[in-house]
Amino acid sequence: MSGRAIVAGGSIGGLFAAAMLRRAGWEVIVLERARAELAGRGAGIVTHDLLVRLIEAAGADTADLGVEVRQRVAFDIWGAVTAAMALPQVVTSWERVHSSLRRLVPEGSYRLGHTIARVEDLGGSVRLRTEEGAVIEGDIAIGADGFRSAVRGWVAPGAAPEWSGYVVWRALATEADLPVHIRREVFEHFAFFLPAGSQILTYPIAGPDNDLRPGHRRLNLVWYLPVGRDALDDMLTDAEGRRHDMTIPPPAIRDEVLDAMMQAARARLARPFVEILERAERPFFTPIYDHLAPVFARGRIALAGDAAAVARPHVGMGVTKAAADAEALARHLGQNAPEAALAAYSAERHAAAALAVGVGRTLGAWIVAAGGRADGTAHPHEQAFLAQTAVVPAGPLT
Repeated sequence: MSGRAIVAGGSIGGLFAAAMLRRAGWEVIVLERARAELAGRGAGIVTHDLLVRLIEAAGADTADLGVEVRQRVAFDIWGAVTAAMALPQVVTSWERVHSSLRRLVPEGSYRLGHTIARVEDLGGSVRLRTEEGAVIEGDIAIGADGFRSAVRGWVAPGAAPEWSGYVVWRALATEADLPVHIRREVFEHFAFFLPAGSQILTYPIAGPDNDLRPGHRRLNLVWYLPVGRDALDDMLTDAEGRRHDMTIPPPAIRDEVLDAMMQAARARLARPFVEILERAERPFFTPIYDHLAPVFARGRIALAGDAAAVARPHVGMGVTKAAADAEALARHLGQNAPEAALAAYSAERHAAAALAVGVGRTLGAWIVAAGGRADGTAHPHEQAFLAQTAVVPAGPLT
């Protein structure tokens, strides 16, 4: 079957859904609330064989997809290697994946400045109303509008992300700006430091405009750090005293919050990672949430990507999960009438998402637990972190 699909959300998840459905013969309208084209958002994306296959299945190009990382290495606080593991992967960037998918959606089908206000299932069709006054009708609606999804309220009322108790600090450093010893010993690896109660990792990604030339690439840094509820409230408060909900735009993070983070880094982190932070672009943080909607579809309305489920970033499955959601949507809609197809999609993808969410929670619990030592040695889960971080889960972790 084919018809008209309305996709709420024009980021990577929505673009995957649009591309897969278009290849299956559907007319697709994408509604994105931003008023300008999305660009420069996010940082590194660790790919999996599954994701590469799904990018190609969507009709996008995978040539020069990213930087190949062949080995994972853990360091202690003095910079000595404590463990190593061969695990080849290609690490790409948000910009690279988004731009390749965006080219697949023709002008007129991708509409900026549309904020979803209401979704209606009319039985044989759907109707979406926007805060800007637009009314768009179609045969099905897909909520791919992120973890704060507006569409989710009509599919799974009351389902909402839950804060994990810690945040992730992110930063990008240009390869040429890093000291020679870091470029030689750290840059080419998926590198870990595993002190008790925290975790930091780095990996290389392409430079701006997918520049893969040595010296022009960037190093993506990710630091998971527990914070109390009062501390989080303070971190989410900008210089004007406004407390932001759930997350805060990077430019609004106060200088004193950044200063406190750097002070903690110098006191707690292995020296190579401190040097990376000192040479990075302005860092920013995001509270870590996870959630799993009880169902991914109701009637002619479905959820995909982070709107349906968010697994903590330790599993590195956000983009891969959204791509797999899109593939399953298109496949089931090619086999059944909309209501039956979306119900079958929900059953299939809910099980896969539940596994990813569970593994993410386990890895997160291991990070904030009092395992290992402050110097990054003797962590009881060191080998598991190297083997399971940013890998498609094969089963629950124990």
